Order: sequence, then structure tokens, then C-alpha cells
Amino acid sequence: MMKLFQSVACAVALLGTAWNAQSADAPKLNPPPGGSNGVHAFDFEVGSWSVHHRVKRATGDWFEFEGTCTTRLLMSGAGNVEEHVFNKPEGTTTGVGLRAYDPKTTQWAIWWIDGRDPHGALDPPVKGRFDDGIGTFYSDGILNGKPVRTRYTWSRITGTSAHWEQAYSSDAGKSWETNWYMDFKRIS
Repeated sequence: MMKLFQSVACAVALLGTAWNAQSADAPKLNPPPGGSNGVHAFDFEVGSWSVHHRVKRATGDWFEFEGTCTTRLLMSGAGNVEEHVFNKPEGTTTGVGLRAYDPKTTQWAIWWIDGRDPHGALDPPVKGRFDDGIGTFYSDGILNGKPVRTRYTWSRITGTSAHWEQAYSSDAGKSWETNWYMDFKRIS
């Protein structure tokens, strides 16, 4: 009976090790706070998150609400999709961020689809990369009939949290006005 118990215990231990093992070429999720660049730069975001939003309205007042975000890899890690649910007092809305990595330029491109107008024209993607654990992404476009430069910034990335913000510049990047903050806390 003792031999049977030892055999079962050994088999369970081996299965547990195999179950938790990760191949050398598998994406390394949740990189250290210094972050990484390249094709694995967004691996930290894979999973489910609760998100606290702070958005600046046209009046200048700030509006806060909660939401969730789920991110999964595409194209063997060279892309990902980030699905948001926004729980606002006036109702629930959704949005999707789609990202793709270009190894030729070593940049990521990020497109946004607003669930309130899913067939609307896509804005030009913000493009950029991570340096020293901070991701910075830019695009030029038109907002309310005027040229505007957009900046997304990812920072304070850990295995359980991250910070994102969006800012606009109407003077080609000389000055910036941040209008949206998101603080992520990992659910799974």
C-alpha cells in the first residue's frame, strides 16, 4: 500500500510540474516592472482586469467610473485585443483596442473601436514602443475639425497593476493636456 501511495504522489508531483512548465519560446507574461520591448511588450496585460477610469469632460470637470478589461494575444503574440466594458451611471458601453507589432520598425500600432459607433471611421493608429518600462505611443489626426496630436502612455507596470493615460496636444506636442486616466488591477 505504501508503494502505491508513493507512486501516486510521484505521478501527481510530475504532472504538477509539467502543468506549470512553460516552454522557452512561450510568451513571458507579467514581465518585471522594468518592462520589455518588442513583440512581448504587451504580454503583461494578458488576462482580466478591473479598471478605474477618470475622464475629463468638455466642461473641464472630471468624471470617474469603473470598468473591466480582458486582453488576449493574437498572431503568436505579435498582436492582441483588449476588450473594455465601461460601467457608467448612464449605462454600460464597450470598446476594443487592437494592437499589432511590426518587427521592421520595432513599433506597436494601436487602433480603437468605440462600441457606441462600431462602424465609425477608425482614427489613425497611435504608434510607439516601450523604453525603460514606459510605453509611449503617438498619432496625428483631426478632432472637432482641428489638428491634434494624441499620446498614449503606459507606466507603473507590475504583475498586478498598470497605469494608462491619454493626452492631446493642439500645438504639435509642445504642451499636453491629459484627458483620460485608467488604473488597472489584475483580476486573473
